[in-house]
Amino acid sequence: MHRIAIGCLCLILTSQLLAEQLEVPIGQQGDQSQSRPATGMSTTVVEEKFGAPENITDPIGEPPITVWKYNRFTVYFEYDLVIHTVLNKS
Repeated sequence: MHRIAIGCLCLILTSQLLAEQLEVPIGQQGDQSQSRPATGMSTTVVEEKFGAPENITDPIGEPPITVWKYNRFTVYFEYDLVIHTVLNKS
């Protein structure tokens, strides 16, 4: 019984020693090679470069925030300027 307890303890300690934590900064997550709207682009430029969005939400709040959904990414506008673009979960 004593050997089993020692064996279990060794397995637990060994598995924790072998674990590796990988941290990826948020700015480096996702496929950076995919083109997407940049901060500061206007709605006109975004539509010219990426086409019409699949869905547009009405402006919400003050300042007004509008969300344009594309297949690969979602664009957040304050008034008519991009404030953030995120890749959609695949």
